Amino acid sequence: MHNLLVFLHLAAAVLWMGGMAFVLFALRPALHALQPPQQRLPLMVQVLRRFFAVVAANIAVLLLTGLPLLLALPAAQAPRGWHAMAGLGVLMMLVFGHLFFAPWRRAQRAVAAQDWPEGGRRMNQIAALVKFNFVLGWLAIAAVLLWR
Repeated sequence: MHNLLVFLHLAAAVLWMGGMAFVLFALRPALHALQPPQQRLPLMVQVLRRFFAVVAANIAVLLLTGLPLLLALPAAQAPRGWHAMAGLGVLMMLVFGHLFFAPWRRAQRAVAAQDWPEGGRRMNQIAALVKFNFVLGWLAIAAVLLWR
């Protein structure tokens, strides 16, 4: 059971981190280079709608697997990196919650209203929060692997 929990936990983390990397380093730059806002922003809304559903599912898996793994040991025996990873993971989830309920909702409304400048501002805000979460994700990975 332990190995299954670890596998599911890692799979959820890889999907979330990989999705952020794809959006930040491949999709977004390509769309900015090739598409005007009237085409780019509705496409980003469609992509992010699907990606954010995947992130929400991954968060559920991370919580449902991470908590039993962390609680399997007395807190004093768990490596410090595990505690750091858990704290950073919770922070990532909170950042995602803010991103989802504030700038994402505003971006959807702006794009639906064809308010391209506002939609662009909100997508830039989302990108900044995703970059922040991406860095937090790498710090969590480093903590669990390097801090024993």
